[in-house]
Amino acid sequence: MAALHAAPTVLVAGHICLDLPPALGGPPALEPGRLIEVGPAAAGAGGAVGNTGVALHRLGIPVRLIAKVGDDVFGRSLRDTLEREGTGLADGLITAPAQATSYSIVISPPGVDRSFLHCPGANDAFLAADVHPAELRRARLLHFGYPPLMPAMYADDGAQLQALFATAQAAGLATSLDVSRPDPHGPAGRADWTAILEHVLPCVDVFLPSADELRFMLRTPEGALDRALLSDLGGRLIELGVAVAAIKLGDQGLYVRTAAGARIAAFCERLELDAAAWAGRELLSPCFLPRHVAGTTGCGDCTIAGFLAALVRGDGPAAAATAATAVGACSVEAAHGTDGVAPWPRIAGRLAQGWRRAPLTLDLGPAQERDEDASGTLTFTAP
Repeated sequence: MAALHAAPTVLVAGHICLDLPPALGGPPALEPGRLIEVGPAAAGAGGAVGNTGVALHRLGIPVRLIAKVGDDVFGRSLRDTLEREGTGLADGLITAPAQATSYSIVISPPGVDRSFLHCPGANDAFLAADVHPAELRRARLLHFGYPPLMPAMYADDGAQLQALFATAQAAGLATSLDVSRPDPHGPAGRADWTAILEHVLPCVDVFLPSADELRFMLRTPEGALDRALLSDLGGRLIELGVAVAAIKLGDQGLYVRTAAGARIAAFCERLELDAAAWAGRELLSPCFLPRHVAGTTGCGDCTIAGFLAALVRGDGPAAAATAATAVGACSVEAAHGTDGVAPWPRIAGRLAQGWRRAPLTLDLGPAQERDEDASGTLTFTAP
C-alpha cells in the first residue's frame, strides 16, 4: 500500500486489538483435555481502529490512527501489520509499557455466527488526553470506537468520552461514535448505558451502533425488528442529541435517521455538507449481494468506514448509506474484513454496473410511505 503524505482528514481513535482467527472446518467441539486441530490464523489488526481506520485508508481517505498497545510481540505485530497497509499508518499508536497488547481469538466456523475470546489489554488505559489537541487541529472528523471495551472511557457516565468529543467539537471537528455490545455479565454490561448515552451523545454528530447494541443500551424489550421500532430508536437518538443516527442491521443493511433545524445545520457546517439535503431524513439502504461470503469479521466497522468516507466526500444521506452498505458487502468477500475493501473508485464502478441488493425481510410498513431510488435505497416519507 502507498505511504501516507496528506494531513489526516479523519482521526480514528479508541479500541485496537490483534485478531487471531484460526481457520476452522466447522464448529469446534471444545472439551476438557481434547486437542482440536485447526488451520492457520490470518492475524490482522482489529477493533474499531484496526478495522474502520484501515478501511478508510483503503478507500483513499487520509487517516491517523490513535490507540494504545503494549511493548510486546502482539504490539509489534500490530505495528508491522499497519505499516504494511501504509508507511506511517502505525505512527499514532501509543506504547503503554506496563500493559499487554489487546487480542481477540475469533471463533468463526463456516455458516455459524462468530464468537470471541477477548483480552482488552492496553485499551483499559486509554484516556481522552491520549488524543492530543495538536492531532485535532489537523483533521476534519474524529471517530471513536468501542468504549464498552475501554473502562476509563465509560466510567463516571462517560466523562472521559464526553470530554474528548466536546474538545473535538470545540476545535471544529465533526464527531462520530461506534460502540460494541458489552459482556452482560461483566462491569461494562452492568454499567448504566442509557445514562452514559444521555451524557455523551449531545457531543456526538454521528452515532453508528448496531440494532442489538442499541437495544441493549437503551433497555428496549426484545421483539421483531421492523420499521416502526427503527423509527422509534432513531427518534430516541435524535432526542438524545445526535445529528445523524445510523443503525447497522446486519444482513438487512443500514437505517439512517437525521435531525432537523440547528442541530443538523451545525453538523453540516463542520463538513461542508448540504444541510437541506440532510435535514429530517429517514431511509434504509439494504445490503448488496457479495460475490461470495468468506467471513463477516469487521463488516460493521467497514460499513462505518464507507459512511464516513462519503461524509468527507460531501455526499448526501442516500449516497452515504449506499456507500456504507457497498463497502460492507465488499468486506465479507475476504476472511478479514478490511482485506476485501478496495479503493472507492472500484466500488463505485460496481455500483454503476447495477450491483444487486439482497432481499429485505423487515416489515417496512405501508408501501405508499416510502420511495426507492435508482440504486435501491429506500426513503421513508412519513417518519
